[in-house]
Amino acid sequence: MALTWTHKDRGEIRLHEDLEELSIDLVDYIAEISEASIKEHGAFCIVLSGGSLINLMGKLVEPPYNKIVDWSKWYVFWADERVVGKNHDDSNYKLAKDNLLSKVNVFPRHICSINNHTVSAEEAGTEYEFAIRQMVKARTVTASENSDCPKFDLILLGMGSDGHVASLFPNHPALEVKDDWVTFLTDSPEPPLERITFTLPVINSAASVVVVATGESKANAVHLAIDDLPSLESTLSLPARLVHPTSGNLIWFMDKPAGSKLDRFKFSE
Repeated sequence: MALTWTHKDRGEIRLHEDLEELSIDLVDYIAEISEASIKEHGAFCIVLSGGSLINLMGKLVEPPYNKIVDWSKWYVFWADERVVGKNHDDSNYKLAKDNLLSKVNVFPRHICSINNHTVSAEEAGTEYEFAIRQMVKARTVTASENSDCPKFDLILLGMGSDGHVASLFPNHPALEVKDDWVTFLTDSPEPPLERITFTLPVINSAASVVVVATGESKANAVHLAIDDLPSLESTLSLPARLVHPTSGNLIWFMDKPAGSKLDRFKFSE
C-alpha cells in the first residue's frame, strides 16, 4: 500500500510499493481530475511528457477507464517535444499516439501537437505558443488568474536522474525564460539536441502538476527536489525543485527505489 504524506512546501508525496501500484494510482488520479475538470468547465486540458510516463498511463486504454472517461472532452498538449518528424522514434507525439491516443476516442482536432522537423526549433516553439494562445483566447484552455499564462488542468512530468523535467535541464538558460510560454533548445544535454519546452511559469500556472519518478537512479534527484536541505544553493538550478505551482496542486508519484533517499522514507523504515 502506498505511503502518502504532504510536505509543507513540496506538495503531496505518494510512495508506492511497485510500478503496478503506481500505475493504478496515477490512472485513477488522471480519471478523477478529468471528470472534475469536465464538470467545472466542460473540457479537460492535459499536458503529456515522454519517456516511461506514457507506459505508466497504459491502463487508461483498458476497462473500466476506456469506458468511463469522456474522451470527447479531452484536449491534449505536450510539455516538451524533440524537433523531429512525428513518425520519428524520438517523437513524444509518436510515443503517446502509438501507446495511448490511437486506442481511445480523443478527437484528432483536440490534439495540439508540435510541428515536425520541417521548421527550426525556434519556429516550432513560436508556432506552438501561438496555437495555445489562440486556444486561451477562445477559452478552450483556461487563463491563469495570477499570470499571463494558460492554466492547464493537469501537467504530467517525468523526471530525469539529473532532476530535469520537460526539456528544462539543470543550469540551462531555458530555466530563466519568464516572458515566453514556450522556449527552444539547440544544445540539449541529452540527444536529440533540438527541442522545445514549456517554461517554468507555464508549468507553475497549472491547476495540478504531477511529477513521476521511478527507479533507483532517480533517488538522489528526488531527495534534492523534495527534502528540506541545510543549503538550498545546490538545488536552485535543479528543475524539479523549481516546480512549484502558484495556486495549484503538486503531487509526486514514485516507487520505493526512487523514494529511497527521502528523509521521511528513511525514518519510516
